Amino acid sequence: MDTLDAIILGIIQGLTEFLPVSSSGHLELGKAILGDSTVGEQSLLFTVVLHFATALSTIVVFRKDVWEILSGLFQFNWNEETQFSVKIIVSMIPAALIGLYFEEKLESFFGGDVGFIGRMLIVTAFLLYFADRAKNTTKKVTFGSAFLIGLSQAVAMLPGISRSGATISTSVLLGVDKSKAARFSFLMVVPLIFGKIGKDILGGELNLQGDNNTAMAAGFISAFLAGLVACTWMIRIVKNSKLTYFAAYCLVVGLIAIGYGLWA
Repeated sequence: MDTLDAIILGIIQGLTEFLPVSSSGHLELGKAILGDSTVGEQSLLFTVVLHFATALSTIVVFRKDVWEILSGLFQFNWNEETQFSVKIIVSMIPAALIGLYFEEKLESFFGGDVGFIGRMLIVTAFLLYFADRAKNTTKKVTFGSAFLIGLSQAVAMLPGISRSGATISTSVLLGVDKSKAARFSFLMVVPLIFGKIGKDILGGELNLQGDNNTAMAAGFISAFLAGLVACTWMIRIVKNSKLTYFAAYCLVVGLIAIGYGLWA
């Protein structure tokens, strides 16, 4: 992968991370279109690095919320901040277990199978469509709903299943207010990304050498900068727009991806 391709993919990641359209799916489609031939493990590593960049941009934008979560973990009062912190931890359990015990299987899905990504995008489209038909409520995330939302996040580790789309849709279908669902969705992924990066560093998998070093750095910077810009205004779109619009987009892109996979 050359530097220009890495920058393009970084911008794609930064712009799509905060919309319910599957940033990982778009990354894999972008890699296929750009002719990236990296194997699943290398492809997944690059995807994780770009997600790390947008996780950092999320922290910058949601710095007050992140501080509340961290301060809640070190308080001995069972207040709202502490409960929210524990809910974040509960939501992490399913995806953390999948990442620990099925990492090699997960890597196999990051090998440029455009047809598979297209089918998963169509699944995302249906999730968003049904969530948009749910009634608006003012309910908050409970401990039980946090675990169920975490299950949807675990499923969304597959490229093409939108993480934010799956978690927000699950939240709304469980009766959680859409704005609260969006906030919880964007914050719950940050610890997982940092955990994955930490695991790769300690295990020696995150070892950037040679030409990949420059490409990884370029992709990281472009994803971080694009994420900073996107996170400030795209979240409003998620909160205020109908999820049906994103469902239609995912359906169209999914069908195109399936067609591309058949004829490429």
